[in-house]
Amino acid sequence: MRARPKTVLVTVLVTFAVLSNLLLVQSLLASASAQVRGRLPESFDWQTFLVPEFGTTVDYPAGIFSLPDGKADIGAGQRFNSADGRSVLIIYSRENEDGDTPASYLEKNLRMARSALDSERVTQSFFAISSTAQGLILYSRCNFSSDAGGAIHCFDLVYPSAEGRAWDAIVSRISRSLRPLEG
Repeated sequence: MRARPKTVLVTVLVTFAVLSNLLLVQSLLASASAQVRGRLPESFDWQTFLVPEFGTTVDYPAGIFSLPDGKADIGAGQRFNSADGRSVLIIYSRENEDGDTPASYLEKNLRMARSALDSERVTQSFFAISSTAQGLILYSRCNFSSDAGGAIHCFDLVYPSAEGRAWDAIVSRISRSLRPLEG
């Protein structure tokens, strides 16, 4: 069994449990010591990840997230770690059993005051939220299929806040590539 990376993510994840996968991120990052800061790789090696059960596709930087670390705990998907253990990406899809909209889903599942979010965008077809705490940025986006009882297509990303500017373009590309996006 591979050693899990360690960081002080407990506070962020306990309060920012929008999706149950975020609790998994807590367990991944809560047991190792702080690591020496590294740099992002020069080649991101962008690839497309597919969740065939739901038709979800998303571009992700395989040059950063080269270590698959099991299936997502919710729905269907995959969890990835960066080689240096400082970042986690979870891509997954799930049924929208309650017929939630992005707004109603956040209303039911956000476990912190909205004022504690650094950014929040909610439309009829998706939400994207982020929060910063204890040296980490947690970003979550979910796209909602428009058909009744359709699917929710998501990714959760945790990365060092000290490298926020370097991650901006990466987060944007992952976010914009998440499909299906309707509306």
